[in-house]
Amino acid sequence: MPGSPADPLDDPDEPISLTREALRDGSLIAAARRRAPPGTPMRSDAEIQACLDATLAGSPAGADVWLFGYGSLMWNPAFHFAEHRGGRVLGWHRSYCLWLHMGRGSPEQPGLMLGLDRGGSAAGALFRIPAAEASHELLSPFRRELFTGAYDARWVRVETDTGPLRAVTFVVNRQHPFYAGRLDEATIAAHLAVATGSLGSCAAYLTQTVAALEALGLRDQYLWRLRGLVSGYGLGR
Repeated sequence: MPGSPADPLDDPDEPISLTREALRDGSLIAAARRRAPPGTPMRSDAEIQACLDATLAGSPAGADVWLFGYGSLMWNPAFHFAEHRGGRVLGWHRSYCLWLHMGRGSPEQPGLMLGLDRGGSAAGALFRIPAAEASHELLSPFRRELFTGAYDARWVRVETDTGPLRAVTFVVNRQHPFYAGRLDEATIAAHLAVATGSLGSCAAYLTQTVAALEALGLRDQYLWRLRGLVSGYGLGR
């Protein structure tokens, strides 16, 4: 029975697979809520749905929706899409600016998670979701990114080889208690090298994010420097 001691999703040491099915049926977010350290902020399912509805209200009727990913959405989107390409968001930069106490970290050994913070630009992946499927398919990434309130959904401008696009993405909530602000790269690397949790390690997340950018022919000097620093700990794999 879900929620019972025998349920592996209630074991904080049991690995979790982040899949479209687990996001769609709500089991992944339900497990994350049960596993979360005391005091972790949480949005309800109704609040997440309201965020999605408000976001889609800003899209022209009948138009396909583009979603911009800059971290694990690039290499594990866990939703269906019709087209995939690279792009660069303007006015926001990629930053390890969120403390992570579950998933890829713990209260005893916190990790750090990427967010889009104000200023600059960031390369990433664009996913086109047909208009008829947008509400259904976007529910998975909205549940995945918004449930703790550490991110907010926002429309942004993304430059591509064929011209600018308007896309939805998830930017950091600077008012969130997990917001770390601007950290020096040595501090970031020290946490990424050792932090781990039910979704895997921060070091593996960094490696997979770099690989996803490389597959699109894109580069982020910030991530490349961090990968070198983390590798210096002997754990960057």
